[in-house]
Amino acid sequence: MATCWQALWAYRSYLIVFLLPILLLPLPILIPSKEAYCAYTIILMALLWCTEALPLAVTALFPIVLFPMMGIVDASEVAIEYLKDTNILFVGGLLVAIAVEHWNLHKRIALRVLLIVGVRPALLILGFMLVTAFLSMWISNTATSAMMVPIAHAVLNQLHSIQDNGDVEEGSNNPTFELQEPSPQKEVTKLENGQSLPVTSAPPEGRTHHSQEHLRISQCLSLCVCYSASIGGIATLTGTTPNLVLQGQVNSLFPENGNVVNFASWFSFAFPTMIILLLLAWLWLQILFLGFNFRKNFGFGENTKERQQAAYGVIQTEHRLLGPMTFAEKAVSILFVILVLLWFTREPGFFLGWGNVAFPNAKGESMLSDGTVAIFISIIMFIMPSKFPGLTQDPENPGKLKAPPALLDWKTVNQRMPWNIMLLLGGGYALAKGSERSGLSEWLGNKLTPLKSVPSPAIAFILCLIVATFTECTSNVATTTIFLPILASMAQAICLHPLYVMLPCTLAASLAFMLPVATPPNAIVFSFGGLRVLDMESISELWVPPSSWTWAMLGLNNFCSVSVPLLRSTRLEAT
Repeated sequence: MATCWQALWAYRSYLIVFLLPILLLPLPILIPSKEAYCAYTIILMALLWCTEALPLAVTALFPIVLFPMMGIVDASEVAIEYLKDTNILFVGGLLVAIAVEHWNLHKRIALRVLLIVGVRPALLILGFMLVTAFLSMWISNTATSAMMVPIAHAVLNQLHSIQDNGDVEEGSNNPTFELQEPSPQKEVTKLENGQSLPVTSAPPEGRTHHSQEHLRISQCLSLCVCYSASIGGIATLTGTTPNLVLQGQVNSLFPENGNVVNFASWFSFAFPTMIILLLLAWLWLQILFLGFNFRKNFGFGENTKERQQAAYGVIQTEHRLLGPMTFAEKAVSILFVILVLLWFTREPGFFLGWGNVAFPNAKGESMLSDGTVAIFISIIMFIMPSKFPGLTQDPENPGKLKAPPALLDWKTVNQRMPWNIMLLLGGGYALAKGSERSGLSEWLGNKLTPLKSVPSPAIAFILCLIVATFTECTSNVATTTIFLPILASMAQAICLHPLYVMLPCTLAASLAFMLPVATPPNAIVFSFGGLRVLDMESISELWVPPSSWTWAMLGLNNFCSVSVPLLRSTRLEAT
């Protein structure tokens, strides 16, 4: 019997892929309509995304096969959905992020900010959260966490060693910082998640309190990194993929929206939310892991000066090892700043941007998009040399000159670019197109009209809870892809502005804090050791549904009085 269960478990992915389409067949057979056919496709893809029986990107290709076969959308129209302007923005933003990572500029920024903030416990945690959140606004949450967790543990190990031994060898190699495995000569302590932490010997009874304190601070630093990575990603349109899913869905479902969701408008809405959530997370982590002794947390206790100097020395040493800024780092920094400025001023909405003035269309809107700007800067990075042009000898061929490499090369891009996300985005847009063409969106909206009697804030809050719970078990991209078209249909049916529920639910999908499998940053810090699932669950959901101020920011009063080609005159504006 045990062997049978083992075989079923081993072949579970094959069984799921084979059985799910068969088990769902009664829906299109008993209800032979386009709405049922589209619902069959959506339910099948949602279940495959949740179980991950197939790679997410492979599941996203199902509409190319199923929609034409079911007579919902032509194959040529479905294919167009897989390479839209939002996908181009995704590629352009990631190209710039890859350049930042390739030349180690993100590490220099992180260490420099930590030197400014200092190493007092409360300020150290705040410093790590600020740096992680800022970097996560521009590069992937996973890359940010993978870089910041070793730095956090290196600083923490120096604090712990000076407390136990009274001295620190400055500039010594730190296995935590270098992401090495614990030395086999050392004893290890098994943690509840199966990870091991190296120790030199069993601590005397007098050190028990210090060991517990070290573990609490270690847990706090780990959690602050992964949580701030998720929180920071919501601040910019390119910070995390669900934001781009929202933009693509809005542009797909409501073509005449006047480019309401762009880089500047999203930033004006999401950045204040990010700051509030970051401060709440910082305060809660302090209370939960460091207690209410704020005098000690801010470094005013006894015997803390030597420990702080030791930890500060680690950061100084690592910053010094980077050396002076290279030509490549300076060039990437300048291009990055130019990109952000162009994004903000292209078509801000509350004044004429350079896109409206220099490249207007017949309606006076910018013909250029945020994706155009990102690709333009990316192309420059493929052209600009990484060293100041000069007569450089080729070390492999003496007597011959060698040109320096460009800031970006295709080999590096091809290794680091998550191409699968482009297919995942396209699959979501294809589902939205199929829902619209089949009439499923209208049918869902009509069925949800009884919700019109429920207060709008209550609707937004309940939907955020549902999305936040769902995203703990599946990809945040898949979550937003599944829910956003449904939310848009529901909102229109009950005369509620679709962005009123789509915006907060998009943010909620990005804030998966409770489980290690919920998001890659959580998995990274959990695999580092020192954490239990219970520690992560104790934080619960730190997001605050921003629906309370969405009305004021969007001017979403009485949607039914607005012309139904949604958002024709609505602009996202910060109040």
